[in-house]
Amino acid sequence: MPATVSSTTVKVVGANGQISLGKQFAGRQVLIEEKETGVWLIRTATVIPDNERWLHEPQTAADLARAAAWALQHPADDAQTEAVLAASAEGSQS
Repeated sequence: MPATVSSTTVKVVGANGQISLGKQFAGRQVLIEEKETGVWLIRTATVIPDNERWLHEPQTAADLARAAAWALQHPADDAQTEAVLAASAEGSQS
């Protein structure tokens, strides 16, 4: 479990309604919860688009991890490229 960090900082909401959280959070997505009027909880988050959620399901994630491990053990090479292309060309002429 990460260590708890507690600090208080005064920020000014600009005329455009924005608050700068600092460069360390640049480009990050955050969740903003309004607990009550004037009380906000801001948390960094990683948002997964709906059309990519299936990649994070346990079975799919395990399959992908297994495939990645196999790929590390079997580096790609082009030693048989010509033979594969020739066989493919022969098969498409039939």
